[in-house]
Amino acid sequence: MRNKYLSLLPGLLVLLLFPMGPTAQNSKACALRCPPNSSCVNGTACRCTPGFISSSGEIFTDPLESCDDINECGPPSPVYCGSSADCQNTEGGYHCTCSPGYEPVSGATIFRNESENTCRDVDECSSGWHQCHNSTVCVNTVGSYRCHCRQGWEPKPGFQDKQRNTICKEISFPTWTAPSGIKSQGLSHFYKRIQDLGRNFSSASVLNTVQDLVQEMGDLLETPGDLKTLPFSEQHFVVTNLPFGLENVLRGVSKALPKGSFTFNSSAGIELSLEVQAPSYRNITLIQKQTKMMLTWDTVHDSGDSGLAVVGLLSTSGMDRFLAEAPLVLDAEELTTLYETHRGLLQENSHILLSDVISAFITNKDTENLRSPVTFVFQHSVTPGPREKVHCVYWEHGQNGSGHWDTRGCWVTSTRDNSTTCQCSHLSIFAVLMAHYSVQEEDPTLTVITYVGLSLSLLCLLLAALTFLLCKAIQNTSTSLHLQLSLCLFLAHLLFLTAIDRTENKVLCAIIAGALHYLYLASFTWMLLVGLHLFLSARNLMVVNYSTINRFMKKAMFPVGYGVPAVIVAISAASRPHLYGTPTSCWLHSEKGFKWGFLGPVCAIFSVNLAFFLMTLWILKSKLCSLNSEVSTLQNTRPQWHFYCGASLTAKNKTNHNPV
Repeated sequence: MRNKYLSLLPGLLVLLLFPMGPTAQNSKACALRCPPNSSCVNGTACRCTPGFISSSGEIFTDPLESCDDINECGPPSPVYCGSSADCQNTEGGYHCTCSPGYEPVSGATIFRNESENTCRDVDECSSGWHQCHNSTVCVNTVGSYRCHCRQGWEPKPGFQDKQRNTICKEISFPTWTAPSGIKSQGLSHFYKRIQDLGRNFSSASVLNTVQDLVQEMGDLLETPGDLKTLPFSEQHFVVTNLPFGLENVLRGVSKALPKGSFTFNSSAGIELSLEVQAPSYRNITLIQKQTKMMLTWDTVHDSGDSGLAVVGLLSTSGMDRFLAEAPLVLDAEELTTLYETHRGLLQENSHILLSDVISAFITNKDTENLRSPVTFVFQHSVTPGPREKVHCVYWEHGQNGSGHWDTRGCWVTSTRDNSTTCQCSHLSIFAVLMAHYSVQEEDPTLTVITYVGLSLSLLCLLLAALTFLLCKAIQNTSTSLHLQLSLCLFLAHLLFLTAIDRTENKVLCAIIAGALHYLYLASFTWMLLVGLHLFLSARNLMVVNYSTINRFMKKAMFPVGYGVPAVIVAISAASRPHLYGTPTSCWLHSEKGFKWGFLGPVCAIFSVNLAFFLMTLWILKSKLCSLNSEVSTLQNTRPQWHFYCGASLTAKNKTNHNPV
């Protein structure tokens, strides 16, 4: 049996080897022709293995081609691994890993697609994987972390806050030295106390330090001692140093304050309000007893800084005693408007303070041109009168240390009996306050002359109008012109006397100003018509029939006399109605040349009437010269005529007495 199976073995081997012969030969041929990272397709073509590609594609026939790795993580169609994950290319493939700062929740460090992504942020701060210095606090961010200085600390020189390598030091007390050249025991004692506070300062005791600063300032202002005996220039020098130096110190030490609102008061009435907060979109409002300050967040904060910001408002009651005779400097536009409005009646350098002197400061030191203006509301007990001007001013310090009140960059938005609202486009180290500008009363003698003179003028105008109206024997074109002129002047003077200073109601005052504008323009227009009639009458002295002149004047005088002023007033009122009426009188405002709506026509009428007058004089002179020449001719002809008549009579007599 065994031999039987052995006899079948050679045939079985022949059957097994028969199909393998060609395949072996073909495989041997592919191995010689196909490059690495590919496999044989047939005797003439090769196929790149998955993850590789040739220049001809997946299958190629050129034996010189090669299969290169496909970068699945690059263009044109990169693999998307999901958020917080990165694609990593490998030889012949790819995989996804979590981005730095993230870790997989599933525990699998690599995955293939977005659906397998379980990456989440790693909190380096709580896990202890950060490298922040011990003077900083680790703050976790999405995918990373930052090192912030601790509260009451600041970056060391050469380092920046909120970086991974930030190193901080404790905040130091800012330097505040006494102004040079001022000899005062009270001031020296004050700065000695400030130096003691600086030596004992620590971030943990910042609240006590701020309270002590406010109290020391209050004590100095309450009992200035020999400071009041200093010359005014040196007192202004002290004023420049005190509030601005305190601002600088408060801006520095307040960095150690925690987030929140703080109020500090002294026994002398000084009040300090501080607001410490993180970035937000809400407005900031600080309210005190007599002052309120409102500003926007972008005005307060440094651009790109996400740390706490400080806003401060300091009211220094008693500072006004150092500001006696401090000059007031108005900007050119306001000064021009002020003097034109009050017509030269301003009392020079007469101003008083209506409010406490305040000082505002913020974290951002670049505050000379704020993104948006800061609004201040001042409470005051004095109500401005009709001839009193309220200014919003700030203290401008000079190069020599002294200073003055200035209005540039500050303006009044509204004022009431007991409050005034101001806006300023700058803060910096400036104090913002409100000053009162007194106006000198009118001369009583001039007032009496005005009222007596206008009263007499009204009486004369009334009598003239009645004469022209009732005496029919003298009525003609000339009297009609003078009647209208008298009526317009009478109404204008009467309205001026009774209503020029009715400024309480702005609408009524504007109506009065418009009526005066019209009546006085009409008066000057009728003066123009009177001059025209006089000129035409003089030009036509030799004309016996005056009907043409009379018809022309009767047709033109009423449309011109009342129509032209109405058109001028209508144009003025339509263009700038708010300029009718001023704070002191119901007349035209001087702003933007609005008064030329009256002065322009008046000057034109005066010039034309002057021309009519000169031409009338010239015509009369010519006519008079002509009459003189005719009279002289008659006088020269009379002796000759007498001689002729005498000679004729003599000859006749001789003829009668001589017989033929």
